[in-house]
Amino acid sequence: MTEKTDNGVGNVPSRQRKRFPGISSRAYEHPADRSALVALRRLTGFDTVFKALSGLLPERSLRLLFLSDSVRVSDAQFTHLNDMLRDACYILDLEKVPPMYVTQDPKPNAMCIGLDEPIIVVTTGLVELLDEEEMRAVVGHEVGHALSGHSVYRTILLFLTNLALKVAWIPLGNVAIMAIVTALREWFRKSELSADRAGLLVGQDLQASMRGLMKIAGGNHLHEMNVDAFLAQADEYEKGGDLRDSVLKILNVLPRSHPFSTVRAAELKKWSESRDYQRIMDGHYPRRSEDKDTSVTDSFRESAGHYADSVRTSKDPLMKLVGDIAGGAGDLAGDLSGKLRDRFGGGSSRSGAADGAAQSEG
Repeated sequence: MTEKTDNGVGNVPSRQRKRFPGISSRAYEHPADRSALVALRRLTGFDTVFKALSGLLPERSLRLLFLSDSVRVSDAQFTHLNDMLRDACYILDLEKVPPMYVTQDPKPNAMCIGLDEPIIVVTTGLVELLDEEEMRAVVGHEVGHALSGHSVYRTILLFLTNLALKVAWIPLGNVAIMAIVTALREWFRKSELSADRAGLLVGQDLQASMRGLMKIAGGNHLHEMNVDAFLAQADEYEKGGDLRDSVLKILNVLPRSHPFSTVRAAELKKWSESRDYQRIMDGHYPRRSEDKDTSVTDSFRESAGHYADSVRTSKDPLMKLVGDIAGGAGDLAGDLSGKLRDRFGGGSSRSGAADGAAQSEG
């Protein structure tokens, strides 16, 4: 079915899906992702600096490259993807539909890049791998990146990664750059969890999102795969044996821009069962009109709370050790605080303690 909307976006979803007018990306952003973005958005001069950087970044070159050597999605080319793109923008109320390209690459992948305006790129490997509902979640994922402003940081990450490779021959030349790249990758992994949530809000089909992640991990062999078994892998991975496995997991994930597929599936399922997700589906979510009033302090506090909860509830041996140490330190601090209060407490408490001591000595 098609329908013309008040913001000019046509081709609304072929089946009834809920729409989220004016939704802020804060509604679905992972706490660590959100706190970083809020801080950057509120940083004085941030926009000016990155506008200046745009002259150094190869954005114009990338746009020309995709325009000349890929297929632009439209009413005339890859029409089913064009419909999905418009649907996703309609559901998340993104007024300007980003350009979307299909590029020849057997590896399943998608990205949203660009400083001035985001562009979405999907590979032929991904288009051929996923069915319609699975692909809809992916398109929603990329539109979520666009709504959150992730394309800016993704472009910077690509630029810095390439720059690090070019200056690798200079002694210590890429150390500082790689430190920034590592930090950006850690943020970007969290941003992928945010975008997965956006994909679920667009597709509104958890099973399709799960199937897509399984296919990315194991190819087009759904008859050989099982969602519950796939999620059990994530649980086994998190428990992770001993401290050596915990360290190896950290080393394995450092060079990656995306979290592992089983981890993404488990995180998305957990969020789909949360009160936050249900409130969004019920129409209760933060609006873009309120973004300017967002508190950086509150966002950091929420992010810190999320990490504290993650450490406390994690089954990973290293995280459990960190939690035990933190808990032990808290208990020790409490004991010391109590003893100091008893020893140096003020007023009537001190008098009462002295009187008691005098009675004991007598």
